[in-house]
Amino acid sequence: MRYIADFHIHSKYSLSTSPQSTLENINHWAFIKGLNLVNAPDFTHPLWLSDMKEKLEAHKNGLYQLKENYGQSVWFLPVSEVSCIYHQNKRLRKVHLLIFMPDWTAVDEFNHRVGLRGAKLASNGRPVLKQSAKEILQTVKDISPDTLVVPAHAWTPWFSVFGACSGFDSLEECFEESAPDIRAIETGLSSDPAMNRRLSALDDITLISNSDAHSPRLVGREANIFEIPQDEISYREIIRIIREKDRNKFMATLEFFPQEGKYYYDGHRQCGIKLPPHETRRQRGLCPKCHKLLTAGVLNRIDSLADRHPAYDDIPYKNIVGLDKIVAESLGFKNAGCKKVLDEYYKLIRQGGNEFHILLDSNLDELRRVTNPKIIEGIRRLREGNLLIEPGYDGVYGKVKLFD
Repeated sequence: MRYIADFHIHSKYSLSTSPQSTLENINHWAFIKGLNLVNAPDFTHPLWLSDMKEKLEAHKNGLYQLKENYGQSVWFLPVSEVSCIYHQNKRLRKVHLLIFMPDWTAVDEFNHRVGLRGAKLASNGRPVLKQSAKEILQTVKDISPDTLVVPAHAWTPWFSVFGACSGFDSLEECFEESAPDIRAIETGLSSDPAMNRRLSALDDITLISNSDAHSPRLVGREANIFEIPQDEISYREIIRIIREKDRNKFMATLEFFPQEGKYYYDGHRQCGIKLPPHETRRQRGLCPKCHKLLTAGVLNRIDSLADRHPAYDDIPYKNIVGLDKIVAESLGFKNAGCKKVLDEYYKLIRQGGNEFHILLDSNLDELRRVTNPKIIEGIRRLREGNLLIEPGYDGVYGKVKLFD
């Protein structure tokens, strides 16, 4: 059976997150998008954790479901993001990690241990831990062998393991002798597997892709596709597949077009300047308007560490654009959340089952009978990769256009 998973979603208790980010809404939108697996997020926050313990029911396979799911529940597994801010090798480091936990007992133990080290867990669903990434990895390992630590959005400039502004040049530099325990990294919105495979050091590392959604409607904008027999689906099996890079069960990832990510190109948002890496080098890394340092983007950072041209990865990937964006552009609306766009979007969902099925598998001739032909043309162009992209930079999202 095909399972589509998004392991990086935030609750309403994380900073800059929609108040609509509740378990019920996450479950609702995951079902609409076609997700089967999502994370039970932000488990370090005491109020939110209490809410999850009350509303989620544990099953024998180590996964959770909403107790009141109205027949539309997805599987939840405890995964939370933490922010490690510390000094190492005389530099300030800022590294975000995804922590996979097998149950609430392990979650409680983790919260207890980082709380003893001064973490203010009630302040933010994604807490700041004044411990090194290596120390957090060791803490997680000590709690249970069924845990997993994954560097989040590994290339973004400010808060990632490879970030140009506060990261490292290798996993070994960051995690030292514990680096072999890192079995996966999250590519982030501004990079895709082909870009990551330019580093031969990542050949044995599993590349996972997640939405980092700060509102329920954004779940699934990146995701992972597994093929697992229905009687084998479990928390431990998911962890094993990721850890071992099981090519027979980890089938593909669904990706943002990396140019659409907000840190693809170099740039200076204040001056409206964005540059590809070769232009940045010609400008000696300085903004041509104000002469301050440019924020180095993901493409530039990968260029600086790469030791080869893009290499083939036997776990394929597919770039996607949200169905609501396709509907909005096709109908001439700038706001994908307006009523007319959502009315048409829901009509398509009722006909096509869920968003991923519509984007990836549906028969377009059948859908043509129930919607605007230009929407069908937009889906066809997405499948063919026939689109225009204006790259993002320095915190500004890029723009994908399906029509001139």
